[in-house]
Amino acid sequence: MSLKIVVFYGSVRGERQGIKAARFIVNTCQHRQHNVALIDPLEYQLPLLDKMYKEYEPDKAPEVLQRMAQVIIPADAYIVVSGEYNHTIPPALANLMDHFLEEYFWKPSAIVCYSAGAFGGVRASIALRSMLAEMGMSSIPSIFPIPQVQNAFDQNGVPHEAKYHDRVKRFLDELEWYAYALQHARNRQCVRSECAQQI
Repeated sequence: MSLKIVVFYGSVRGERQGIKAARFIVNTCQHRQHNVALIDPLEYQLPLLDKMYKEYEPDKAPEVLQRMAQVIIPADAYIVVSGEYNHTIPPALANLMDHFLEEYFWKPSAIVCYSAGAFGGVRASIALRSMLAEMGMSSIPSIFPIPQVQNAFDQNGVPHEAKYHDRVKRFLDELEWYAYALQHARNRQCVRSECAQQI
C-alpha cells in the first residue's frame, strides 16, 4: 500500500547542492510506489512567519499556504532534507515548516542531513530532532547523513555510488514501518471517535 509522503527542502541559495539529495529521496520514494510531494521554498515562497495556517478563517489563507496545506494535511509521513548552517538548520526551512503545526500531529518524520564537508550535517539533525518532536511529528531513530553532497549525486539526484541505494533502503524501510503503524493507529482512533459521537 502506498503512502503519502511530503519531502521538505530548505535551502534558497543560488548554487544549492542539497536539492540533489532531495531529488534522490523523492525519486527513491516514487520508485517504492509512494505518492510524494516536494516542498521547496523557491516554489512555495512564503514571507517571514506572521500568521500560521490555522490562524486564518477557512479558505482565507494565502494561496501559497492553501497549496501547501493540500499536501501537508493528508500526508502519512514527512522527510526533512536539511543542510547545516552554523550548527543548525537553514532559516528558510524553519520558516517553511513553522507555518503549520497541528497538521503534522501523530505522523512520523525522518531526517536527511547533508554538508559540503565530511560530517554530513549531523549537527543540524540534532536541532531538527527536538524541533520535529515539538511539532508533533517525532523523527524515526535513524538519520540519513550525506557528506560532500556536491559530489554524491548528479543534478537529477542519481547517486554516483551504489552505497546510497543500500543505505536509503534501510532508512526508508524504517520510516515506512512507523508510517504504517501510526496510520493504523490514527484510523482506529477515527473509528472510535465516530462511535463515541453516535452513542
